[in-house]
Amino acid sequence: MARLYAVSDLHVAHPDNRAIVEGLFPADEEDWLLLAGDVGELAADVEWTLRLLADRFSTVVWVPGNHELWTHPSDPVRLRGEHRYRYLVELCRRLGVITPEDPYPVWTGAGGPVTVAPLFLLYDYSFRPPGVADAATALALAEAAGVVCSDEFLLHPDPYPTRADWCRARVARTRARLDACDPALPTLLVNHFPLVEEPTEVLRHPEFALWCGTTASADWPVRYRASAVVYGHLHIPRTIHVDGVPHREVSLGYPREWQRSGKPDPLLREVFPSGERG
Repeated sequence: MARLYAVSDLHVAHPDNRAIVEGLFPADEEDWLLLAGDVGELAADVEWTLRLLADRFSTVVWVPGNHELWTHPSDPVRLRGEHRYRYLVELCRRLGVITPEDPYPVWTGAGGPVTVAPLFLLYDYSFRPPGVADAATALALAEAAGVVCSDEFLLHPDPYPTRADWCRARVARTRARLDACDPALPTLLVNHFPLVEEPTEVLRHPEFALWCGTTASADWPVRYRASAVVYGHLHIPRTIHVDGVPHREVSLGYPREWQRSGKPDPLLREVFPSGERG
C-alpha cells in the first residue's frame, strides 16, 4: 500500500547528510514524499536532491526553508528574495515536484482522502517572549543574548521592505488559497516553520523563536480541518498535539546533532501512522 512520508532539514552540503539522502528509497513505487524545507543553501544542491528523490518517489512535494532562500556568497545563482523563490519554483516544475504555487494535490492513500497543502509563510518576529510588545525590542534582546539568525545577513526580502512584510504577503495569499479548498476534505498542512508557537517552547535558546514562524497561522490547523501539520526548522524531531491536531517535526538536522543524539529512526516519517488519524 502506498504511504505518505515526510522529511526536512536534509542540509545536503554536509557530506554525511548527502550520503544519507543517496540512500533514501520508497518502500512502494506509489509512495509520496513531503520535503519540508532546508534541503540546502546552494541552488545546485537543491536541484541534485529534488532530481534524485523525484526519480524515486511517485510524487514529491516541496516547501522552501529559510536556507533555500539564502543568497549564499558561494552560490553562482545570485537571485535574492522573491526572485530566488520563483527560480526554485520553476526548477521544481521542470522536475515534476509540487510547490506552494501549484494546485494542492489530494492524497487518497493511507490516512486519506486529504488535501495536501504545501505552504510558504516565513516569519514576522511575532513569536516573542512574554511581555515583549514589539519586534524591535525582541530583536535587541536576542542580540544581547548572542542569538542572531543567519537569515539577517543572507535571506533578503526583495522586493519587500522586510522579511516581516514578505511574511504578511505570504500569509494573505495562502489564507485565500486555503479558504478556497474543498470544505468536505481535511487538510494536511506542510510548512517549514511551525504553524503554532508551542514547538518553540523547548528551544535551547528561546530567543531563536523570533525566526520560527508567525502567530497569524495559530488557528489554521483547526480552521482548515488539519489531520496533521508537518514542519521542520527546529531540528527537534517529535510529535506534539495542539488543540487535538498532531504537529510532526520531521527534520534530520546537522551531522553534529544527529551524531550526538542519534539519527531519527525511521528518517522518513509516515504522516499518518497506522491507527492514528490525529
